Amino acid sequence: MFKRWLKVDPDKSALIIGPRRSGKTTYLKNSFPDYSYATLDDFDSFDWANKDPKGFLKSLGKHCIIDEIQRVPKLTIAVKYAVDNESAHIIMTGSSSIGLLDSAADTLAGRINIYSMPTACWGESLSAPGHSILSEQADRTTLKNGLRSFDESLIYGLFPEIITAITVELKKDLLKNYKNTYFTRDIMQMANIENIEGLHAIFMNICRSIGSHLEISNFARESSLSVPTAKKYLNTLYQSELAFKLYGYQYGPAKRYIKAAKTYFADNGIIESFNVRLSEGQLLENFVISELEKRRKLGFIKAEQFYYYKTVAGREIDLVFEADNTLHAVEIKASRAPSIKDTANLREFVKQAGKPARGYLLHLGEEYAEADCIQMIPVYALFRGK
Repeated sequence: MFKRWLKVDPDKSALIIGPRRSGKTTYLKNSFPDYSYATLDDFDSFDWANKDPKGFLKSLGKHCIIDEIQRVPKLTIAVKYAVDNESAHIIMTGSSSIGLLDSAADTLAGRINIYSMPTACWGESLSAPGHSILSEQADRTTLKNGLRSFDESLIYGLFPEIITAITVELKKDLLKNYKNTYFTRDIMQMANIENIEGLHAIFMNICRSIGSHLEISNFARESSLSVPTAKKYLNTLYQSELAFKLYGYQYGPAKRYIKAAKTYFADNGIIESFNVRLSEGQLLENFVISELEKRRKLGFIKAEQFYYYKTVAGREIDLVFEADNTLHAVEIKASRAPSIKDTANLREFVKQAGKPARGYLLHLGEEYAEADCIQMIPVYALFRGK
C-alpha cells in the first residue's frame, strides 16, 4: 500500500465514500491499526447489523471501522447514539451513496466528517503532491516521468491494484475481474437491478458518448431499456462513484446555452474493462477531467462543482469551474503541437466572462507556452500535481 493523499481528521468520526477497489479499507486499516474492524460484505455481520444495530455496534467497542455501511443505512442511527453518548470514534466506508447519504445527513449532521476517496491520482503512488497543476510549472523531471507512464495510465487507469500490478497482462486480468464483480454484479445487488445485459449496455453507451451530451431517450433505446429504467441505471453508476456528470455552465441569457449533461467515468480503467475502443481524444478527455475531479474531491481544487460550456453555435469548453473568485476554463487537445488557433474558444470565453477568468489548454506536447493570455500546459503536468 502506498501513502494516499487523503487526510482524515483522526479526532472525529468519519464516513469515506469512494468506488469499490479505490483503497478505502487498506487506507483505514493502516491509519487506525488498533481499531476493531467489520465489513457488512460479510453475511453474518450484515445479518447481525440489520437485526440488532445497537448490539452489533456495541460488540465492536468504542473505536472501530465499519466497511460498506450503505448495506445497512439504519446502522447510522446506532452510530449517532454511540458518538453522542459513549464517546465512540467510528470510521465508516461506503462504495455507494444509495440510501446512505440522506440517512447519514439526517442522523449524523455535525457529528462526522464526510470524505471522498477516488481511485489514485496520477503519481500518487510515488510521492506527495508537488506543484499546482494550473498555477505552477512542473519541473522537467516530473514531466518526463509523467510522459513515461502516460500510455499505461491512460489505458488501464489508476485503481491502486492496477498501479501496483507488475505486468500489462495482470492489469488486464484485474480489470476483467472488476468488470464482472465490482462494476456489475455488486451494483446489481445494491440497486436491485436484474437486467445485466441492460447494465452492460449502459456502460457501453457511456463509453461511446464521452465528450458528447447524454440524450436519455436515445440512450434508453440503444440499451433496449425504458427511459425510467435507463435513468435508474445511470443514477446507480453516479451513486456508486463509478461515473459523474457535468452540467452546462451558464452566464448571460440562458436560452443561448445548452444545459444537457455530459457523463464521464471516474477512472479510465473502467473503459478498458469493457474493451471499448475509443479515439485518443475521447480517452484523453476522460482521463484529464477525471484526474481533475479527483483533485476536486480531495480538496486541492476549491470548486463546488465542475461544468462544461457549449453554445448552440457549437463553441465548446471541456471544463469550467469557479474557484478563488475566478472562473477557470480548460480545453483538452490531443495535439502535440498546439497553436493559437486551438485557443480561440478559450479566448472568446474569457473575454465574455464578465468576471475574472483564466483559460488553460492541456495538450500532449512537452512544453509550457502562453498564447494571448491562455496558458498552454502539457498533460504530463497532471503527474504528481495538485
